[in-house]
Amino acid sequence: MINKIFSSWKLLVAIIVVVPLIAFTAVKLLEENYGSLPVITSIPDLNNEAYHFFNQKDEIKKFADWDNKIIVVDFIFTRCSSICPKMSKSLNKVAIEFKNSPIVQLLSFTVDPEHDSAHKLLNYAEAMDLPQQHWDFLTGDKKIIYKVARKQFLLTVTDGDGGPQDFIHSDRVVLVDTKHNIRGYYDGTNNKEVEQLINDIKKLQHEN
Repeated sequence: MINKIFSSWKLLVAIIVVVPLIAFTAVKLLEENYGSLPVITSIPDLNNEAYHFFNQKDEIKKFADWDNKIIVVDFIFTRCSSICPKMSKSLNKVAIEFKNSPIVQLLSFTVDPEHDSAHKLLNYAEAMDLPQQHWDFLTGDKKIIYKVARKQFLLTVTDGDGGPQDFIHSDRVVLVDTKHNIRGYYDGTNNKEVEQLINDIKKLQHEN
């Protein structure tokens, strides 16, 4: 009789401890995979006709080409030997994860367009063995690229006119939803933040 009572008591304690733990784990997994992301800010005037660029294939590209897509944006330059290769390798993980998802588009803008022609960007992508499906490496007018970085993607608080002495160098990766809202900023050199970026893209996929 005592043994039966003791066994029942142990079972009750196990239920009290284990059930909430399972519930907590389930809620946590749902939040990580399906929870909504905050809207940091809406991007104004992204489809401005003045904003046109050339990708690594020397094709003219505008933001309208990526309408209704989740876009992941970073700013690099091919002569960079510090953070840029790390960021590109990080985005490569994103590209591989979403290679079968036509809704996810990667954009890597050069901040050194005077040097980084479309051909140089193609060489950069090929030298690093980066997939080019759903990934555009973009060059163009420096003033436009720098205006987009500052005014649309809010990557730096410093002022500048995109002139010869103006230079932007950021490790930030920007996540933008299909409605042109910024939903996250991530350190492109940090593995944990890149994993978070991948999880957050999955959340945005569930919104659509």
